[in-house]
This record gives sequence, C-alpha cells and structure tokens, in this order.
Amino acid sequence: MSIEGLIERIQVNCKQRGKQLTEKRKLVLHALLRAEKAMSAYEIVDYCQQELAQTVQAMSVYRALEFLEAEHLVHKLKVSNKFIVCSHIECDHEHGIPQFLICTKCNKISEQTVDPTMVSGLQTNARQEGFTVVQPQLEINCVCDECLKHDE
Repeated sequence: MSIEGLIERIQVNCKQRGKQLTEKRKLVLHALLRAEKAMSAYEIVDYCQQELAQTVQAMSVYRALEFLEAEHLVHKLKVSNKFIVCSHIECDHEHGIPQFLICTKCNKISEQTVDPTMVSGLQTNARQEGFTVVQPQLEINCVCDECLKHDE
C-alpha cells in the first residue's frame, strides 16, 4: 500500500473513532513513514523542511507525535527519545507490548511483540522488589547481522 493510501485509511479509521488526523499529524506521520527510521522531533522538523518542503514548528511535531503515539500508530523509543512507525500500522487490532531490537552500530530497528508470560514474569519480579511496572516496552541494544559481518 502506498504512503498516501495508508494515511487515507488511517484518517478514515480515526474519524470512525471520533478522532481527527489533522494536516500536521498527517505531515509528521508521512515523514516517519517515508524516512523509514526512528527520528527525534527536531529531526522530523528538519526532514519535513528538507525532504517534504514543509515548515512545521517543533511544538506542533511534539503534539502530533503525542496523538500518533496515543493512537498506536507510532512508538516512542525511550532510551533515544526518538519515534518510529509501528510495524503493525496496517493492522486494525492491538498487537500487545512492543520489544525493539536496536543495532547500536547502524541504528536499524526491528519491532517484535513480547510474549505476555514474559511481561507478567517481569511484573511479578518488579513487585517482589517493591516496584510497579508502568511501561513494559522493552528496548534491547544489539548488533545486526550486517554490522557483525562488516566487523569480521
């Protein structure tokens, strides 16, 4: 499906749920879809300016990202403070808790879904230590196979 077709479908889905995919929200989503990588809000501002010939203020990008994250269209990578399109964006159902495998050399990212039993185990262990898990998203630093080959 094309980026425009996907955004159109997302806009219809949002409207059916009483939400609005505004022009700025569409622009931010379009930038993330087109870039195909995780980006910070300021990188999105720059990308929109350089690649899409659109000027957008950082505060507008942050507000758009907040909406897109709440709608499960993008994920915020907590460690790097960057945002990436959900790999399940074309699906209409919830996919559970995300786990991100992040190459520390080239920044390639793969989104996986965490096994629910693993999450409940983490939550139980946290409770035993006097903690409550509030966001079970996992981000694991790795080295991808391509980078590993270059190091040999």
